[in-house]
Amino acid sequence: MPRDVLLRAVLFLGRTLRNEWYGIVVDPVRQLRRRGLPGLTLAFVAALGVIFFHDLAQTPTGERAVWRVGGVTADLPLWLALLRTPASLYVPALDLPVWAGITQLFLAFALAELSLGRARTLAVAYATTLAGTLTVRVMIALGPGWWGLGLPPEIGRILDTGPSAAVVGLFTYLSVVRRAPVVFILTGGSMVWESIAKPNLAGREHLIAVGAAIVLGLLHGRLRRLTELSRLAAQWCRNVPDAVVPPNESMKPHAASAPGVRSPE
Repeated sequence: MPRDVLLRAVLFLGRTLRNEWYGIVVDPVRQLRRRGLPGLTLAFVAALGVIFFHDLAQTPTGERAVWRVGGVTADLPLWLALLRTPASLYVPALDLPVWAGITQLFLAFALAELSLGRARTLAVAYATTLAGTLTVRVMIALGPGWWGLGLPPEIGRILDTGPSAAVVGLFTYLSVVRRAPVVFILTGGSMVWESIAKPNLAGREHLIAVGAAIVLGLLHGRLRRLTELSRLAAQWCRNVPDAVVPPNESMKPHAASAPGVRSPE
């Protein structure tokens, strides 16, 4: 009995890893061969944007310019934070190794663009980043306490995570829609470990990005099934012929007299 259980577990693990390999690696590589380098447009734009902003921020004047374009903190007016959020995807954290972050950023956008398309990749990256930005505002509004959910007001002056939240969100979303538990553990699990080992604002925003990506991934599966059902229902309705309903006798018009037959006077 234990050998049967172990064999089934090994077979299940093998099938899972095989499906994950094809879903995360093989399928995107096939798309890359079919579409060529234009299939990596978002990945190149994201990587070059981070390099540009990082180099620009090496001088005091450039650092101020980068802050005014893409710097997002919770103490900013909401309209200004929303205006800067798209550019914040390219503003790296100055205390982190930029080249390691660029590698992760390029890989996340490349796999997502090849697997999901440009529109959905941008939507997921922006939504997960914005979820962290807005949720931090709620945590600061709650104040310290609230079972550890609230944050003190001085947190509002700390720069947000920038592109790292988008990277975490894209990897998590891919792992949900492609059913890739290994990728999910490496991304979501590492974020949980980070928030426990080093509790800070970045760790919270990463966890929020993971949660938002999970919700988006689950909603995508449901919406896709609903769309498919709606399409099948519409197709069935088009194929059903119109029913011929006989008119009511009381509603029938009087028949015209037949030729050669005189109507009674």
